[in-house]
Amino acid sequence: MTTLASQKVPPVRTLAAKRRRSALRTLAFLSPWLIGFVVFFAYPLASTVYFSFMHYDGFKPPTWSGGKNWAYVFEHYPYFWSALRNTLWLVVVMVTLRVAFGLGIGLLITKIKTGTGVFRTLFYLPYLAPPVAATMSFVFLLNPGTGPVNSMLEKIGIPAPGWFTDPHWSKPGLTLLALWGIGDLMVIFMAALLDVPAEQYEAAQLDGASPWQRFRFVTLPNISPIIMFAVVTGVIQTMQYYTEPLVAGKVASGTIQGSGNQFEPGYPGQSTLTLPQLVYNLGFQRFDYGSACVVALVLFALSMAFTALLMRRRGGLIGVTD
Repeated sequence: MTTLASQKVPPVRTLAAKRRRSALRTLAFLSPWLIGFVVFFAYPLASTVYFSFMHYDGFKPPTWSGGKNWAYVFEHYPYFWSALRNTLWLVVVMVTLRVAFGLGIGLLITKIKTGTGVFRTLFYLPYLAPPVAATMSFVFLLNPGTGPVNSMLEKIGIPAPGWFTDPHWSKPGLTLLALWGIGDLMVIFMAALLDVPAEQYEAAQLDGASPWQRFRFVTLPNISPIIMFAVVTGVIQTMQYYTEPLVAGKVASGTIQGSGNQFEPGYPGQSTLTLPQLVYNLGFQRFDYGSACVVALVLFALSMAFTALLMRRRGGLIGVTD
């Protein structure tokens, strides 16, 4: 019969050493992610917050300015609210249409019996076009005076829009450009649609479900994670929308930027101005790094807010419950 005293109890130091080795082993495995998180996220974010309260032009040492940068951006900088409205418009309209159009094209191609590879290639190729070249081509195609699109519209009796020279049509023009390069979402949705179990469609059809009901109650619940992925990544990408509106404004205005020629983004009438353009304009053209950091923090806060809202309302976003 053994007693408690005769049992072998590990010393406290041995247990502490094992826990320490286990913690060090865990940190070693996590170290690549931790280093990347600190270097590429935590430190830049902390620096952005720090410089948002500083007056810094990149040449002289930063000096404390308190909330002057924040007051300047929100109260005195004339372009901030226009850029914010344009960015939110693009997030709501462009992301919604891209997801709907990508899903529709994916459904269409999965239903086609012959020539699937040809149609898939045709829809995917525009996505591979460089953003600058694609934007310049679209501006020339939609040129109010000489563009072929407006010429065809006039021949059939439809009033030709001003597109990138009219503030009311510039954002729809950018949306058309985004829909033209829908190949990335098309491929993602095609993979998700082909992964839906066929027996669920067969069971719904035997129960007398219509095509819309099969889509509503079979397709959507199965691809809801992919829809959420497309919406969240689309919001983040649109929050970083920079190249296309900048190039469209430059080409449409006929501005050739060179030495001594500073281009104010947003042509026409600040309708293509986005928050990322403000960050570049303030930081690298006006050398007002403090105000640029304020706009960058607003952009970061909006991205986090949109992502959190979408993740909390995942089921309500597409009208189904998982």
